[in-house]
Amino acid sequence: MEGLTWAEADETRRTTAVLLEGVSDVAAVREIALRQGVDLERVSLVDLGGVTNVRRVLLQILAVTPSAEILGLCDAGEARFVMRALEAAGRPVDHEQELPSHGFFVCRADLEEELIRALGAGRTVQVIESLGLGAKLLTLQQQPAWQGRPLEEQLHRFCGVASGRKELLAGALASELRPGEEPEPLRLLVERLTRV
Repeated sequence: MEGLTWAEADETRRTTAVLLEGVSDVAAVREIALRQGVDLERVSLVDLGGVTNVRRVLLQILAVTPSAEILGLCDAGEARFVMRALEAAGRPVDHEQELPSHGFFVCRADLEEELIRALGAGRTVQVIESLGLGAKLLTLQQQPAWQGRPLEEQLHRFCGVASGRKELLAGALASELRPGEEPEPLRLLVERLTRV
């Protein structure tokens, strides 16, 4: 189950761990995986609580279940943490471009930015308003630091600023994606999960 450490989960049924930076990434991956028919009884969506924990969590998982398949998402600016973790686990990666062949798929800025780009600004605003958060978005847009900034930047800030909101919006934005609209890193990860 999501939220458990690998050691607390039932390893007799879980063969794949998906390492995700936080709860918002877990929500988005869960939404798309369920829609694609992935058996989440065999997959553990692991909330790292921040990418800097990836080495520790990866090594813990492999200590308990050496044969576990390890997959994940990471942001381009934080790929180095994943590469160091894989090296510590005896799975060295020479270049960031090789991460997908090791099961890690790289988002340009982060998953929220990928979801906003995939949906477009207009549809993203519609999702925010449907959740009753339109007034809060307007408040952010009226702040001097955000006035006049491109709508995509405002949306990215809004979707990533509060942890509870991040999780809610990530799942909601992912649920609005039509088949074939999934951002490439998310699509490739879920395609890999359909084969476990």
